[in-house]
Amino acid sequence: MLIAMAGLPGAGKSAVAGEVARALGCALLSVDPIEAAMWRAGIARDQPTGLAAYVVAEDLAREQLSIGNDVVVDAVNDVEAARGQWVSLAAELGQPLVFIEVFCSDVDEHRRRLEGRHRGIVGFAEPTWESVVERRVGFETWTDARLRVDSMRPLEAGVAEVLKYVARVGRGEPIAATGNDR
Repeated sequence: MLIAMAGLPGAGKSAVAGEVARALGCALLSVDPIEAAMWRAGIARDQPTGLAAYVVAEDLAREQLSIGNDVVVDAVNDVEAARGQWVSLAAELGQPLVFIEVFCSDVDEHRRRLEGRHRGIVGFAEPTWESVVERRVGFETWTDARLRVDSMRPLEAGVAEVLKYVARVGRGEPIAATGNDR
């Protein structure tokens, strides 16, 4: 199964992604460290390394899925093209796909989290709050099936909700756009 996380920077998606991958014992592929590794390898920051990181994550996910491993992809996935690549990959391999959108319903808390986080990704500068606000548009227009998880709830509750949703998909139950409203 391919589990594609989505959410604005600082919303809490990486925390949920890590716990879901740990609970399922599956691969976790995070786009930000991949992009930072490109920069450390000498690829200039003015190159399309963000897009390249998604492509690298896609190829790694393809390899893991092909050998029978489930995969959690940790990426913002705020535009249709990014989400479309996961739809295409799952279809190509005949694997189930779920989208999990993590959001923070408290704007002040979201901003505090973003501005106070230090993930330790060498060479990767955290985005500004202004850039996060600009990216919100991609989520406001997204209507496809996904589970929306509010990170203002305890992490354990959000992870449990994701695992239940993933199990439903694994059993072949129909899914629709669900979750808390913004």
